[in-house]
Amino acid sequence: MRKALGRGLAALIPTEEPPPSTTIHAGDLQTSSITVPIDKIRANRYQPRKNFDPEKLSELSESIRENGLAQPIIVSKDEKNDSYEIIAGERRLRACELAGLKEVEVIVRSGQTDRQRLAISLVENLQREDLNAIEAGLGYLRLMKEFQISQTELTKVVGKSKSAISNTLRLLDLPDNIQKAIQFGQISEGHARAILMVDDQVKKQDLFKRVINSSLSVRDTEDLARSAIGTEHSNRSDRKAKKTKSADIRAIENDLQHHLGTKVEINTKDDATKGSITVHYYSLTDFDKIINILRK
Repeated sequence: MRKALGRGLAALIPTEEPPPSTTIHAGDLQTSSITVPIDKIRANRYQPRKNFDPEKLSELSESIRENGLAQPIIVSKDEKNDSYEIIAGERRLRACELAGLKEVEVIVRSGQTDRQRLAISLVENLQREDLNAIEAGLGYLRLMKEFQISQTELTKVVGKSKSAISNTLRLLDLPDNIQKAIQFGQISEGHARAILMVDDQVKKQDLFKRVINSSLSVRDTEDLARSAIGTEHSNRSDRKAKKTKSADIRAIENDLQHHLGTKVEINTKDDATKGSITVHYYSLTDFDKIINILRK
């Protein structure tokens, strides 16, 4: 079930901000539903979504034309300019305009400063399920920077786990062209996480091109990423490893890598009676899979 808007939002609003009646809590936001002219509604300054799929927008427009708007747009009132700013629902507004509507039903949330409007707008949109991972990551990043909060504090605000937020933020480390591919649905978030496993930028781009050109599955992309990682590691350390590791140790490494599906290193002392085994993982999914295998 979707968490109520405003859970944890009070943490984003300094206590010195008056008046108390405008502090953001889920239970005491003033709301009302009215019908307003579309030309009085302006876009959201804090909208995380940057791209709107024309085909899906057309489909939504046709649905609205036939059945009406199923869910009102959420706005805040700008008393100074006698207009409304979207908090959530810009895609629906665009579809209404495309459908030729002159008026639209909105839910008005009042009593907000610009700072409060930013918090509500970002959180309202981030709690929706239709944002892509890059849009969500940029929204998380903006909340953290604007309000100087940690990832742990952010979990209470948006209702997501710390690992989910961390994994999404990591996608912002990808090159711009790969981020755009996520935004436009050319690759999935799973593909992106697999590509992120590769450190070498040339190999990262090569893997991305293979995903696009060959329509690779996420599993195939992960396998190729692990192969690329193995090559990177070999270029740095395999020469030394071959000099110090016996054929038996290398064979055991290969068996473990095949069994666990990830890179495994066995490092022994000079007498080979002591040493360490290092099992690499490159995502929380990898970690969970390895743990489950070891527990069996």
